[in-house]
Amino acid sequence: MTTRLTVAQALVRFLAAQYTERDGVRQRLIGATWGIFGHGNVAGIGQALVEYADVMPYHQGRNEQAMVHAAVGYARQSNRLSTHAVTTSIGPGATNLVTGAALATINHLPVLLLPGDIFATRPADPVLQQLEVPYAGDVSVNDSLRPVSKYFDRITRPEALIPAALQAMRVLTDPVETGAVTLALPQDVQAEAYDWPEDFFAERTWVVRRPGADPTELAESVNAIRAARRPLLIAGGGVHHSRAEEALAEFAEATGIPVASTQAGKGSLPYDHPQDVGGIGHTGTATADELARTADLVIGVGTRYTDFTTASGTLFTGDGVRFLNLNIAPYDGHKLAGMPLIADARSGLQELTQSLGMHEYRVTDAYVTEYTEDKERWEHRVDACYEADEPDVRPTQPQVLGALDAIVDESDVIINAAGSLPGDLHKLWRARSYDQYHLEYGYSCMGYEIPAAIGVKLAAPDRPVWALVGDGTYLMMPTEIVTAVQEGIAIKVLLVQNHGYASIGGLSEETGGERFGTAYRYRAGDGTFSGAPLPVDLAANAASLGMRVLRAKTVRDLRAALAEARAADTPTCVYVETETADTVSGAPPAQAWWDVPVAETATRASAVKARELYERHVSTRRRHL
Repeated sequence: MTTRLTVAQALVRFLAAQYTERDGVRQRLIGATWGIFGHGNVAGIGQALVEYADVMPYHQGRNEQAMVHAAVGYARQSNRLSTHAVTTSIGPGATNLVTGAALATINHLPVLLLPGDIFATRPADPVLQQLEVPYAGDVSVNDSLRPVSKYFDRITRPEALIPAALQAMRVLTDPVETGAVTLALPQDVQAEAYDWPEDFFAERTWVVRRPGADPTELAESVNAIRAARRPLLIAGGGVHHSRAEEALAEFAEATGIPVASTQAGKGSLPYDHPQDVGGIGHTGTATADELARTADLVIGVGTRYTDFTTASGTLFTGDGVRFLNLNIAPYDGHKLAGMPLIADARSGLQELTQSLGMHEYRVTDAYVTEYTEDKERWEHRVDACYEADEPDVRPTQPQVLGALDAIVDESDVIINAAGSLPGDLHKLWRARSYDQYHLEYGYSCMGYEIPAAIGVKLAAPDRPVWALVGDGTYLMMPTEIVTAVQEGIAIKVLLVQNHGYASIGGLSEETGGERFGTAYRYRAGDGTFSGAPLPVDLAANAASLGMRVLRAKTVRDLRAALAEARAADTPTCVYVETETADTVSGAPPAQAWWDVPVAETATRASAVKARELYERHVSTRRRHL
């Protein structure tokens, strides 16, 4: 039996029949399609989405990059078991996908990209928006998506869709390989009809596996932990992807091993869990970083060990320190010359807990007392940052977080990605549930927060979802506010105005750059941007896009506005002005270093001094072999 459909119609019908299953729970793999239409997809995918509107929901985007961010936010909130597709026209619509695709792939989050492409039959050459490549007739701008995609194919014939679509689903549902998947669709092929076998449209269920540990690796891992006197576990994003939080808690409680977390792993244990010691690395807590410096065994669970986590190779300095890496991806399991334990995070933790329980392993009471007391001291520092003795003054950025912290519960989701907020959040935020803390710090992409909040809200419609953005990030991509307003998606935007790139301004000062080009100010007589702050009204901008805006001038105002926004059932923005970008945020300073190379030669005193400090830090770097 066959059915005659266009390629685009066949693809949409196929996608509507794909499911995932893990732990006996089954759900749609492609929950909806985002799209902006142009000549490269309007008559193909666009027509197919109209044809099958009853089985494939559609969301209208305003920026192609933002549509990918929304899909990624949805995928992360769905534990990578469901995602969205994104369709664009050819040319700039397709190339706008690249940043979002890189973000998805770096963070191991699935998203399906369906960019239009130039004619496969080449009736006219070049066509509108075509990139002409003299040495290759089969290259288009879509090829820029190859290095940021985990799977890429160009469908130049109708029958080629069948194997390509199946491969795309395989990669999207593979916990090791998942990321951005691209099927480039020439605009003529999209509209071409073909006799499709009915079996192509049958429901398919892709089982997301939980592989257990190899017995030899497990035995070696158990021996390594039993020999450790000061072990430290680092929880990465893989803990959340696997939904291994309960297994992690059981492991930590049984062994007494303290648990630090990366940006992606924060919330793996709630902040008030006895074994939780907070964020680790350059933006981490003093408690976690001091434990890292003296650890004799570092147990990484689902982490990529980025330079922020390792303090650019300067954090783990204990004599004879070793690494044990529980990871579903062999590539990450072997990092830092570590002992690999290749398994699903939940399965691996459960097996470790069971095996260690047979040996009655537990760290010493003295070690538990040490990190417990250090954690208590850090919590006092957090309290001090959050407190506002004078409620009628402009808040600091940590006081903004403190005001938000005071009104949320375990149901709220906090989304952020870039600027000075990630550092403050990693150090200070008290995560109450496993998925409350949603930081995109693999790519740290400005502009992610608002569209991602839409995706999260679509995946969790009954939960309060907050996009925390600074002025720099807001100016990058406020466009999807229109989508939130259009569809009544009641996200909350907390917009912090500090008149510039606060994070990079501070980094510039530390590295001899003297905050050059980081403040949003008028140009002064000496040619620098050091004049008065620009009269930019971001609150008015958000209101002009249809969002309800609450302005807060003081700490007292802010508390009231946040409470009102949390209760709102329409898209709502809370706007607050904090200190300017050339002053400190008020949060504790970095507890560990981060390598940003400083000019080796310079005449300006600030750069010379910064280089001297840089060389002292570099000298402490360690290669773990």
